[in-house]
Amino acid sequence: MSRTRGTWNTKGTWFAGVFLAAVLGLTGYALLTGEEDGGPAPTGAKAPGAASSASPTPTYSAPSDWTEPDRWVALPRGERTDDRGSARGFPRTTEGAVAMMAAANTTRIEGSRSNVDEQLRIYYSYIGEADQSEENAEAIELNGQQADRALATEMGVTPGQVLPAGAYVRAHVVGFKTIRKSADEVTVWLLARVVQKSGETAKEASSYTRTQAGAQWEGGDWKLTSAATERALKDTQGQAVPSLAAPGDEAFNSGGWTAIREAS
Repeated sequence: MSRTRGTWNTKGTWFAGVFLAAVLGLTGYALLTGEEDGGPAPTGAKAPGAASSASPTPTYSAPSDWTEPDRWVALPRGERTDDRGSARGFPRTTEGAVAMMAAANTTRIEGSRSNVDEQLRIYYSYIGEADQSEENAEAIELNGQQADRALATEMGVTPGQVLPAGAYVRAHVVGFKTIRKSADEVTVWLLARVVQKSGETAKEASSYTRTQAGAQWEGGDWKLTSAATERALKDTQGQAVPSLAAPGDEAFNSGGWTAIREAS
């Protein structure tokens, strides 16, 4: 399930189809196949002290051949929380830009909280001014509704109903790889873990996704923009994609990923 493919014919298409991992990853499709970009989901573990799992309890335990990540970073926290519950006010540094992009791709769908709720939160909290329009907001909402219908069907409830007790889909960024950086623009590959559970007694399933994202400094904060993200796509066109591997796997290091720790 690639996050690198898509068309850029209209901004509505961009928002509905190729930009945020949250927009596509939360449908659960990657979990149904256990694959992303046609490759098997990694089996590595989350490193001790790394960013906490999207799951309430760890699904993985450290493998016997655990390989410590070569690169670690503690991303800064936002200075404030906006009225939609999103972290805002990240520092004007590469790490600050990555922290914003990680926050924009950290999502929860459970109970009555839907894909639509999360996607609109991300849209209004993190999308740059030039990409804000009624058309784009409508595209985000329609995409979220489609994802919610698919997820409801998968979890055995009627579309529009709350998910079963104990059911959820959660995404959390665990690593990144810088593509390009400057004082005003940062583009990266993001590596995220997506976990899904269909009920209290169901077994949790997990998968990993990788996506390109771009942020620009705008109005005193970092914002996700179509212009920066398109440059990220162009910069990586024809290049080998970084290995889809969890922290703790040797391929995580060979892929050039940096693992993320929780800021103190």
